Amino acid sequence: MRASKQRKLTAKGWKIGDAKDFMALSASEEAYIKIRLKLADGLKARRSSRGITQTELASALRSSQSRVAKMEAGDPTVSLDLLVRSLLALGTSNRELAAMIAHSLRVT
Repeated sequence: MRASKQRKLTAKGWKIGDAKDFMALSASEEAYIKIRLKLADGLKARRSSRGITQTELASALRSSQSRVAKMEAGDPTVSLDLLVRSLLALGTSNRELAAMIAHSLRVT
């Protein structure tokens, strides 16, 4: 958010925060969500860079295109296990997977 917009909102009584503040998340809950979203972003990027459609990935995983879309969106109904297995099916190395997780835990 632009600093000028933040100042205007604050002056009108609005409280500025992030999802952690809004949802009163613990540090571990926030870390879990960041990991889930980073893996979802990684899945979408890896699939796109390989030139594979959601339907093709779904077929390889014996799943559905709509499930792949949910995976890429970070839907909470998708297990971390499925996200990790999907990334591995796309050729993601253990080192690359670890880097995704480590990057999600960096302080922003």
